[in-house]
Amino acid sequence: MSGDHDGPSRRPALLGTAAGAALTALAVLAANSGGDTDGPDTASGTAVTRTVEVTLDGMRVRPARIDVTEGTVLRLKVTSTDELRHDLKVENGPATPLLAQGQSRTLDLGPVTEDREAWCTLPGHRAAGMTLDIVVRETAAAESHDGHGGHSSDGTGLDLGADFSRDWRPRTADLAPAPEGRIHKLELRATRTTAEVAPGVEQQMWTFGGTAPGPTLRGKVGDVFEITLVNDDETMGHGIDFHAGSLAPDRPMRTLGPGERLVHRFRAEKAGAWLYHCGTAPMLQHIGNGMYGAVVIDPPGLEEVDHEYLLVSSELYLGTPGSTAQVTRMREGTPDAWVFNGVAAQYAKRPLTVRAGERARFWVVDAGPADPVAFHIVGTVFDTVYKEGAHLLTPDRPGGAQVLDLAPGQGGFVETTFPGAGHYSFVDHDMRHAEAGAHGTVEVSR
Repeated sequence: MSGDHDGPSRRPALLGTAAGAALTALAVLAANSGGDTDGPDTASGTAVTRTVEVTLDGMRVRPARIDVTEGTVLRLKVTSTDELRHDLKVENGPATPLLAQGQSRTLDLGPVTEDREAWCTLPGHRAAGMTLDIVVRETAAAESHDGHGGHSSDGTGLDLGADFSRDWRPRTADLAPAPEGRIHKLELRATRTTAEVAPGVEQQMWTFGGTAPGPTLRGKVGDVFEITLVNDDETMGHGIDFHAGSLAPDRPMRTLGPGERLVHRFRAEKAGAWLYHCGTAPMLQHIGNGMYGAVVIDPPGLEEVDHEYLLVSSELYLGTPGSTAQVTRMREGTPDAWVFNGVAAQYAKRPLTVRAGERARFWVVDAGPADPVAFHIVGTVFDTVYKEGAHLLTPDRPGGAQVLDLAPGQGGFVETTFPGAGHYSFVDHDMRHAEAGAHGTVEVSR
């Protein structure tokens, strides 16, 4: 990527509700969306007739854009695959009735000679991004946009219901137990990498170890961590700040120039879920572009559970790292998405899996760089809440909890037992965040 631009998207995508409940719709995102294809073109006198298959699903119209040659006779075969009813109205043209799931109608637009927009007319759906652009080109060189690019072509938001690329793999959320021994050594390299951060959308990231978040560290109270930081970035300086350690920052957190290295050694004196991040100014940009990770220090006497997961919450800003446009959006607090473990909606596509009756612990760290998180799992009640080094709730108490709320830089965990088989959505309960990427699914089997 190059140039000073906003990247593929400027505003977060909004997803709809299913059966009147927004969170149910988020669970539906676990299923992959089908592709959209153009039908065959046929000659009609001197004009060309073109039929395009259009799908209404997940508060999106797919494709989001159709390019046609001027004068093309255009027909839209519109099918709803969503649990919600939708329609499609063409500007100065025909409209479908409300379509239930599986229903189709064909709209005949006649010869198209100017750009037109189509949208779902239900309240709020157009504003949420449920639109289609029909763009007229003067020559037959017009290209058809079939919506497979992972975001709407007009830059109105990420298409979180689209498919990831064939080679994409989700970042595992499974948290491994603390390793044996009391001294933990790791080499971290500050480097740039390009990653698929939303369905079909690649972004250059600044990283520790080639991933955003960086590698997770885990240990016990009293363990010593010896981290060798190497700056492989040829163009800028980087440093590292471990919240889990307590020491004068002057030398261990200093900025390293390209090719430099240092050994950062600290003792974990306190339990908790801790953030680490690049400590080089401007930290808003370094954290916002991916230089963050988590350190988990087990509380003494931490009981075993059937599953442990780690979810690092953060914001995603697309575009050229450090560009004026990107930095402006960081300062204004208008990210392209909110994400868990660096990728929007990845656990909707690849759910976490447990069995009914199993107990799971969810560690959450908020990397920010600016927004809080309110972690919630639909269909469950937390009987354990541990936040910033202290238990706020334990199973022997009569109360329960709905969310784990964390400010940027904070961490903790919650525990729950899944009562039965089904699909349990987990979200940041700030619905702006949930609908724009901070959601996933726990798939519970019998």
